[in-house]
Amino acid sequence: MSSILSPDSALNTTLSFLAEESLWAYLVIAALVFCGIYFSARTRFVQFRMIREMFRLLVDSSSGTSSDKKQISSFQAFAVSVATRVGTGNIVGVATAITIGGPGAVFWMWVMAIVGAASSFVESTLAQLFKRRASDAFIGGPAYYILHGMHKPWMAGLFAVLITITFGLSYNSIQGNAICQAMNDAFGFDSLTVGLITAAVGLVIVFGGIQRIAKVSSILVPIMAVGYFILALVIIVMNYSEIPHVFKIIVESAFGFGQFAGGAVGMTIMMGIRRGLFSNEAGEGSAPNAAATADVTHPVKQGLVQSLGVFTDTLLVCSCTAFIILISGIYTNPSAEAGTLTQDAINATIGSAGEIFVAIAILFFAFSSIIGNYYYGETNIRFLTQRRWILTVFRIFSAGVFVVFGAVASLDVVWNLGDLFMGMLTICNLVAILWLGKYAFRLLNDYCAQKRRGITDPTFHASQMPEIYDDLDAWKDEDK
Repeated sequence: MSSILSPDSALNTTLSFLAEESLWAYLVIAALVFCGIYFSARTRFVQFRMIREMFRLLVDSSSGTSSDKKQISSFQAFAVSVATRVGTGNIVGVATAITIGGPGAVFWMWVMAIVGAASSFVESTLAQLFKRRASDAFIGGPAYYILHGMHKPWMAGLFAVLITITFGLSYNSIQGNAICQAMNDAFGFDSLTVGLITAAVGLVIVFGGIQRIAKVSSILVPIMAVGYFILALVIIVMNYSEIPHVFKIIVESAFGFGQFAGGAVGMTIMMGIRRGLFSNEAGEGSAPNAAATADVTHPVKQGLVQSLGVFTDTLLVCSCTAFIILISGIYTNPSAEAGTLTQDAINATIGSAGEIFVAIAILFFAFSSIIGNYYYGETNIRFLTQRRWILTVFRIFSAGVFVVFGAVASLDVVWNLGDLFMGMLTICNLVAILWLGKYAFRLLNDYCAQKRRGITDPTFHASQMPEIYDDLDAWKDEDK
């Protein structure tokens, strides 16, 4: 299979062109930037002015529980979305961005996170507004707000198919690839064997449904994020004198100055935004699938919490990887490979133990993404059909077959396939949230008005939006 899926194959050449070099790729990036800026302006930069409220809501939800024990808490929904965000994009993706785009790509990843947080707020708030009641938990996402908000079944079905392919299948190949490569490099484990074991454990979890996925994610996410942050902090403290230099080369490269830019400013911006998007997923329409499951009293609450997830992913975890790589200086080596760059950087700063730590970090990061990606696919499979045997087949392929496929496939193929489908998925979602954004703005104004009146726990009822009352299944007054 390796010969068929080699980087030089016709398949990979075609995918690479469509995902990276075509006008389509630039269109997707331009649309994301435009929407991020537009939503930032329309919400009066909600990602900055309400950041204290974001932390308050997250802390409150992590210490409390849902009003219904069968439902998913706000923190658990946040953990599921962060589980998919914090994956190989934070380690391999950042390394790829720096290898191809230079240190300046990190700056554009930061910019994408800042403007993208507003898009994340809007899409997650809409997911909460148009969520539906299911037997085991709330369910929702872009397919649901496209159907019940825009009343366009064909577009909702298209999105459901795209996200199922992108996250449930393609992205799980990427995560499986990263796990197996890391385990092989650090311990010499056979990739196929690692892939089979990963798939087996993943299947056990996903067959337990969203409750089991949420519980596992709420445990894994804090452990892996805090552990990785501590490692980065140790390396930064050990090399504190290098920090001014790191910031200098990031800024110089970002704007085409200095020896690191190489004149390729366009590639620097492209790689920073593309890898930033793959990592934090703002605007893609993925996180809303998790956001909709939360049992909250007002849609804005989960919108704010999910915005914080973008910052957690890019400004915290991605920055940790970037600083580790840039402090080491080995990214300047022409023979440096993105797949092992982070491991090599840690080895160069703290010794051979770093390779083992990164391998374990990738295992946790990527595995949590596998189960989170699967759930995004499940949500949309359930939107398309209620036939249980189809869901069972999808579970086997998403958490099983495609994880094993990623273990033996070329890294270039799975990354380019993911980028290609991500572009189509993103455009579909951006059209929807631009169309429906007015409802998110109204909800934000209502939430802030209640807070100004001294209401510490704002609430929402469907009767507050009578023109779409019939479409608000989960918020109807009589159901409360």
